[in-house]
Amino acid sequence: MAQLVKRAYKYRFYPTPEQADELARTFGCVRKVYNLALEERTRAYTLEGRRVSYVETSAMLTAWKKTPELAFLGEVSSVPLQQALRHLQAGFANFFAKRARYPTFKSRKKSRASAEYTRSAFRWRDGRLTLAKMNAPLNIRWSRPLPEGAQPSTVTVSHDNAGRWFVSILVEEKIRPLDPTQNMVGVDAGVTALATLSTGEKVTNPRHERADRKRLAKAQRALARKTKGSNNRAKARLTVARVFARIADRRRDFLHKLSTRLVRENQTVVIEDLAVRNMVRNHALARAISDASWRELRSMLEYKTAWYGRELLVVDRWFPSSKLCSVCGTLRNAMPLGVREWTCACGLTHDRDVNAAKNILAAGLAER
Repeated sequence: MAQLVKRAYKYRFYPTPEQADELARTFGCVRKVYNLALEERTRAYTLEGRRVSYVETSAMLTAWKKTPELAFLGEVSSVPLQQALRHLQAGFANFFAKRARYPTFKSRKKSRASAEYTRSAFRWRDGRLTLAKMNAPLNIRWSRPLPEGAQPSTVTVSHDNAGRWFVSILVEEKIRPLDPTQNMVGVDAGVTALATLSTGEKVTNPRHERADRKRLAKAQRALARKTKGSNNRAKARLTVARVFARIADRRRDFLHKLSTRLVRENQTVVIEDLAVRNMVRNHALARAISDASWRELRSMLEYKTAWYGRELLVVDRWFPSSKLCSVCGTLRNAMPLGVREWTCACGLTHDRDVNAAKNILAAGLAER
């Protein structure tokens, strides 16, 4: 039976100069409101031991708009500003529930420029999207169609460091589960092989960052030579950002294809619960681990298995998958990273990664 899920469709669009100016002002106001509310909540929590609610910050926003210094907040749509306060509220809820770190201030240079519009702040008519405070619809490049009859509930507009504009449209969509299959697979994440499967297959790591490393280094050297504050430096910074964007786009595309394939071919997928944040502290491997983007692959597997009626199992990070013989169960005392093949006391020679993937599959199924 098809299930109703919320799904975001992301498209590139090309704003007019007037639209770009309106969105830039909106981004700045969103960042300002978020930082002001975070500052007030931090003050109340630190000095008074008091938690400030979303309702209180919403009242603060109304008061800020009436002051001469912050009157410009009333010149943009109020919905993205309210949404910024809701996101901050969610950040504090996650912090107090010990699911996330304490919220941080948004930086004009480092934070993603974005604004979220709910249904009351945009018009969707005949496949054309018009945001609040704008007289004309956005010029969207429809790289793929929205589901037939879909009605957007939320629209998020963003502008990346490479100068590209994107709109993410959230809709409710009915997704039919895939036909059941008897296949099950264990996945061992790695650096040389991005994923080694319990079937014995190894998915080579494309190493997108390494492929563009020379181009990136050249762009960064050119940026370093430019005078700070000059137009040439701004152009050089844009060139660097475009190289980073190319790397990220290619990596994301590859991970989407890999995760979709794993979900389509297998009823159950078993992975390890890797502590990536701790692993990147190894400076010798940090660059390669970040380029592999294991956390993003796991995230894709999580929502795709939920969408398509598949099962994702996660094995404890301390499970000795590499040191355990997948045939007789003998556990070795040590297994240095340099050892890629080893022979067990039972006489069987193992490929380190394939053996680990087999153990991950068995451990996941055992913990069901």
